[in-house]
Amino acid sequence: MLDRYNKWKSANLPEHLMNELNEISTNAKEIEDRFYQYLSFGTGGMRGLLGAGTNRMNIYTIRRVAEGLARYIDLNGEEAKQRGVVIAYDTRNFSYEFAVETARVLGAHSITAYVFKEPRPTPQLSFSIRELHAFAGVVITASHNPKQYNGFKIYGEDGAQLVPSSANIIMEQMNTIQDVFEISVHDEKELEAQGLFNWILEELDTKYLQNLQTLKEDNELNTELKIVYTPLHGAGLVPVTRGLKEFGFNHVYLVDQQAIQDGSFPTVPYPNPEESAAFELAMEKGNEVGADLLLATDPDADRLGVAIRNEKCYELLTGNQLGALLLHYILQTKQKNDTFPPNGIMVKTIVTSELGTKIANHFNVATENTLTGFKYIAEKIEEYEKSKQHAFLFGYEESYGYLIKTFARDKDAVQVAVKVAEMAGYYSLKGQTLLDALNELYLNFGYHKEALVSKVFEGKDGQEQMTAILNGYRENPPTEISGVPIVKVEDYLKGVVTFSNGTTEPIQLPKENVIKFILEDESWVAIRPSGTEPKCKYYFGVVAKTQQDAGTRIEQMIKAIVE
Repeated sequence: MLDRYNKWKSANLPEHLMNELNEISTNAKEIEDRFYQYLSFGTGGMRGLLGAGTNRMNIYTIRRVAEGLARYIDLNGEEAKQRGVVIAYDTRNFSYEFAVETARVLGAHSITAYVFKEPRPTPQLSFSIRELHAFAGVVITASHNPKQYNGFKIYGEDGAQLVPSSANIIMEQMNTIQDVFEISVHDEKELEAQGLFNWILEELDTKYLQNLQTLKEDNELNTELKIVYTPLHGAGLVPVTRGLKEFGFNHVYLVDQQAIQDGSFPTVPYPNPEESAAFELAMEKGNEVGADLLLATDPDADRLGVAIRNEKCYELLTGNQLGALLLHYILQTKQKNDTFPPNGIMVKTIVTSELGTKIANHFNVATENTLTGFKYIAEKIEEYEKSKQHAFLFGYEESYGYLIKTFARDKDAVQVAVKVAEMAGYYSLKGQTLLDALNELYLNFGYHKEALVSKVFEGKDGQEQMTAILNGYRENPPTEISGVPIVKVEDYLKGVVTFSNGTTEPIQLPKENVIKFILEDESWVAIRPSGTEPKCKYYFGVVAKTQQDAGTRIEQMIKAIVE
């Protein structure tokens, strides 16, 4: 590690990176954390803290992953190189610079790059790959992480996040790079002259918005709703505001302070629409204009948060609640319009509420569960299109990610923003809010309540501690939680379900380090390390006859497992 540190110090680094290394010259622990490994890369891409070091996001670690991608494309031949790579980026610090640096590395391999002129959402990157028939795509983003982070995600030619087999080849290529300072990069202007660096924007904006219009299925709605939207300083600003306007909603109010694209996210502690703090300014604006609906997107606009006015204030919906509402509305609308496919299917993740399954069953729609991560839902979409066995109707995960139409192959907050406005407009004509509609679902299917508790484990020691926690549950699983017997244990790393009577059956999903306990009363808990953050995540779900009982039960579960 000290050798790596000294090598970096002797390189011709940009001033801000060299200053960082000088500041930590006597801090052995900080040097270890920055240099004990290269930032890990997998199917979710690469994400980490900005800064100097092999375990940080900077132009040299960007060059390393871009070089791995370029070598992978080289292996796929001249046609793949000519089809090229679409590159998008959000508003984070250094996102633009990292996007250009990626194109410069690809250009050194004579690989064509198409780079957005302005920040655009991750789902628009997914759409543009397929629209341009590109071989791959890259988006520079750390999604909803704090301002200190950035990331690099790779997409395949189908517009979905890279499959493990391809990611493994890129990783193997990255591991053969001996010296990041020797990676070739070409001049941006020279690449433009050669046709290897191409700026894109307006045409792709127009085509994406045209596809967005195909979501409109219900003409019986109140378009006079007052809507407040905040992009939280991110890339959703243009497509969401244009999309809402083209859907007929003319009373859309922006949170002006958060419409400024700024990677420091000065008005929020975290640019995460899952957090109530992210809605503070939107709520102020909502109270000012009398808004019925508040919408917020994260920096790369793949996640959407929604808040609804109740009698006293604005109430933030959880990802599970919004997913259930959208699913019910979509299926109900298709039934009303007689557009219901006979082989429809809904896809969700293993840590998402079972309320969606009950709603799908009610409409005789199949449900398929996937591992956590939208790439698995995208894989299912591709599978259904090829086999014609199912018609994809909706996919979602509890972490505020949803997809309705498959012109994008990743979660799409822009699609969902316009659909939520349509849904709210539909219920408004009936004299109801989305909260009223949610309560109807609970009355019909039971009060479902979910919770997520995350514990942070920073650095090398933290990673080892997380591993020990999962191994402990795996080697000595509990037989009950807060007095309720466990009826089965799903171990996704071993690929086995073990029932309380000792019988087992295989899990037909890829291996992943997740353990899920299902209890006698339908409650459950799943434990998994995050794939993108230094956290261990504990997911809880309960079902009860009343809202109060559901709240009590979930508190018992959390206390038994986490506290």
